[in-house]
Amino acid sequence: MDEIEISINKWALKNAHDYGSANAGKIIGKVLSEHPQMKNQTKELMGKIAVEVQRINEMTKEQVEAELSKYSFEEKKKEEEKGISLPNAVQGKVITRFPPEPSGFLHIGHAKAAFLNFEGARAHGGKMRLRMDETNPLKSKQEFVDATIEYLRWLGIKWDFEITYSSDYMEKYYELADELMLKGMAYVCTCSQDEIKKGRESGKRCDCQCKMPEENVIDFRKMMNGKFTTGQAIVRYKGDMKSDNTVMRDPTLFRIIDAPHFRQKDKYKCWPSYDFAAPIIDSTEGVTHAMRSKEYELRDELYYAILDALEMRKPKLISFSRLAIKGAPISKRLITPLIEEGKVSGYDDIRLPTLAALKKRGITPEAIKKFVLSFGLTKVESEPGWDKLLSENRKIIDVNAQRRFFVHQPARVEISGLMQKNISVKNHPQNEGLGVREMLASSPAYICQADADAIAEGETFRLKDWCNVKLKAKRKISAHMPDGKEGQMDVLECEFVSDEGNVQKKMQWVADSAKAVACVLVPHDLYIDEKFNENSLEEVWGWTERTCLFDIERNAFQFERFGFVMLDKKGERLQYFFISQ
Repeated sequence: MDEIEISINKWALKNAHDYGSANAGKIIGKVLSEHPQMKNQTKELMGKIAVEVQRINEMTKEQVEAELSKYSFEEKKKEEEKGISLPNAVQGKVITRFPPEPSGFLHIGHAKAAFLNFEGARAHGGKMRLRMDETNPLKSKQEFVDATIEYLRWLGIKWDFEITYSSDYMEKYYELADELMLKGMAYVCTCSQDEIKKGRESGKRCDCQCKMPEENVIDFRKMMNGKFTTGQAIVRYKGDMKSDNTVMRDPTLFRIIDAPHFRQKDKYKCWPSYDFAAPIIDSTEGVTHAMRSKEYELRDELYYAILDALEMRKPKLISFSRLAIKGAPISKRLITPLIEEGKVSGYDDIRLPTLAALKKRGITPEAIKKFVLSFGLTKVESEPGWDKLLSENRKIIDVNAQRRFFVHQPARVEISGLMQKNISVKNHPQNEGLGVREMLASSPAYICQADADAIAEGETFRLKDWCNVKLKAKRKISAHMPDGKEGQMDVLECEFVSDEGNVQKKMQWVADSAKAVACVLVPHDLYIDEKFNENSLEEVWGWTERTCLFDIERNAFQFERFGFVMLDKKGERLQYFFISQ
């Protein structure tokens, strides 16, 4: 072999060894890194890689390991796992907080924030608070509180105090608002939204700021008691109308929301903004390090200004970048229309990056933790694809995922000179503790059409863990396909050769007399180039071994040479969710 062929062989073997089967798309980058002169010949290179991938994927694990042993690889030094280092942290005194708004279901971005707070506290021998930021009665609901608690527990995140609620501090907010008004640092504004907007744009404060402090306190009571209706009055902080930071141009501290609250019922009509409530509760609850996504960075000045004005203790604010998944909407604003239009089935649709969807699909909490913490506290924006998360998850589930045979786009194999029998097949190639399963081996059987296409007449191939057979001829028939529809199917007329013997091509199979219908739902990116992908959920129909009828739902399995799947439900058909290759 020349140097290019050696490189292809080496990396294809390594890929097959690490992931169960070789993937050409994962190999070309490795080859090009060793032979950059081939960048202008990628089409030719991919052709060579495809041929080698097909050859290696027909080998047994033992054969792959034997051939791979002739190569050595420079092991990359594993970076030590660094804990979350917080500035000015005093060991044993750190208190962080995770303050989700219970207005929707948690997603991967929330998981990042939660783990940063949780691990940040643990790294310094500190504690973490969980606080529900539910000061908007139009959005907050008990069902979202319950779901938040459920999925944080699923992630393994523990809080060290009783859960607190922002709305339980309403009387304190009112008291401190009075203090700001009496100090001449806040006022009640009755201007229209358009007037307020124009004033902020021009840098001119409205006449409302001229009122005496006592008059503002009286107007504030009117807001609290329903004398003003929604939109008629707000409380504004007296900032700097000429500030380059437009957040400081007399921002809103209170607004009227005349709607029942799921906890406070109809008790309050005048509600604080996040900008006012957050610093006050952080200071009151002893938070030392308040972490939040960098979209709030411009609001940091206001956070500290309010605490300075009220002479309250100031936590350390820390910003980090938001986390999104490329091609997958995260926010409720984007997901809700998809649900309403029937484009996704709900917040737990396996194409979404919500925690409900990730759990349903078979993504483990451990994988989510490793994935989100890999970005650390950096403020560099990140929008990775699914690959990194799925790779972390694959390493975790591979250890205990039992193997099963699954045949999609089937071709029929008819074998002469063969007796029906039961065979024992390992549930896992390395994990002996997972035992074996009994499979009925009989003719006819089915293999995947792609495998059938790779077999020439007169060639001997092996039905994995069963026997070797020789292809005598091929023909086509009309047949019922796994999805229940009629279709054309290849028939391979074969003869039995032997029970054992080293044969290069090995195929997984399912016996006709011991098959079960299965459908694997395969998620793809919901958006491609910002356009909704109409083909984002693929149905792959096939036959699997009857053993699967006795498998336990919500367990992960590996369909050999297909990928890892989560058994969702059993019935007339077995339904699986595709996890990853």
